[in-house]
Amino acid sequence: MSVKLKEIDKIEILTLQDNYIDVAAFDGTEIVQRALPIKDMEIKNSILAEHGFSAIVTITADERPRSLLFDFGFSEHGAAYNADALGFDLTTIEAMVLSHGHMDHFGGLEQLAQRVGKKGIELVVHPTAFRTSRYIKVTEEFKIGLPALKRERFENAGISLVESKEPRMLLDDSVLFLGEIPKQTEFEKGFPRMHYEEDGETKWDPIEEDSAIVANINRKGLVILSGCAHSGIINTVKYAREVSGVDSIFVVMGGFHLTGADFEPIIEPTTEALKTFNPQYVVPTHCTGRKAVMHLEKEMPDRFLLNMSGTKMAFSG
Repeated sequence: MSVKLKEIDKIEILTLQDNYIDVAAFDGTEIVQRALPIKDMEIKNSILAEHGFSAIVTITADERPRSLLFDFGFSEHGAAYNADALGFDLTTIEAMVLSHGHMDHFGGLEQLAQRVGKKGIELVVHPTAFRTSRYIKVTEEFKIGLPALKRERFENAGISLVESKEPRMLLDDSVLFLGEIPKQTEFEKGFPRMHYEEDGETKWDPIEEDSAIVANINRKGLVILSGCAHSGIINTVKYAREVSGVDSIFVVMGGFHLTGADFEPIIEPTTEALKTFNPQYVVPTHCTGRKAVMHLEKEMPDRFLLNMSGTKMAFSG
C-alpha cells in the first residue's frame, strides 16, 4: 500500500515523557529547546522523567499549526504533570495515536484525555494492542505479567477508537500512521522473552501492533517517530519509505529498543544500517538504552541529538 503524504514546512516534537531529564544542561539550540526549571523567575519548576514515552507532535503547513498526541507515558500523572509544567494547551490536540499496547505508553491516558477535553476525538491504534495475558518470561518459573489495555478505558475517556492494521493518514494527509510494520531485516527478530496466553496455549508475542508516525518535510524528507520500535527501527524506516514513496530520511526519532542483554548484540548492526539511510538527525529516546545511545553518539556525532523529558525538537524545511 502506498499513500500520498503531503509535504509540510515544519514539525515540532515536544516530549511530555522520556527516561531522562537534566534541567541544568542549558544546551539548547535552534533545533533543541530544553525545558527550563524556572517559574516566576525562580528555579522551582520540576519536569518528571519516567520509563515511558509521550509526545505532542505539531506540524505546520501554509502557516497553520496542527497537533496530535503520540502515546501517553507510564504513570497516571507523569506526562500530564509535565504538560502542565510546560504550559502546553492540550485543547489544541486534534488527534491521538497509540504506538502499541504496553503500559509505559498508555498509562497516562485518562489524565491527558481529560486535559484535551474533546469528546469523540479519534485515536488510531493497531487492534493487537488489546491483546491480553501478556508476560515477560525471564525463566520457566519466573514470569512477569504486563497490564492489559482495555477498550473500556478509551470509551470512559470519551475517545473514539480507530483500529487499523493498515497505514492511515491523519491531519488531512499531513501525518502517516504506519500500521503493522513487516519484519525484513536479518537481525531485528523481536523481543524473545515476550509471550502471551491464548485459549490455554502459550505463544511468543511478536508485538505486531508496534507502529510509528511519519511526516514529510519540504525539501528535507521523512521525519519518523517510533514508540518502542519492537518491529525494529530499521524495518520501520524501510516501511516508511515504501509506504510514502519518499526515499530521503531527515530525522529518525523514538525508542529503538536496544537495551538489555537480548538486544545489545544488535546495537552495532542497527547503527550501521541507520548510517545507510543518511539521516540528518538521529534522536534515540526511551527504551533505546544507555549503551546504544552512547554508541550512536560516538558513531554519528554530527547527527546525534539527546532527548529529554520536556525537550522540544523543531525540524524545518
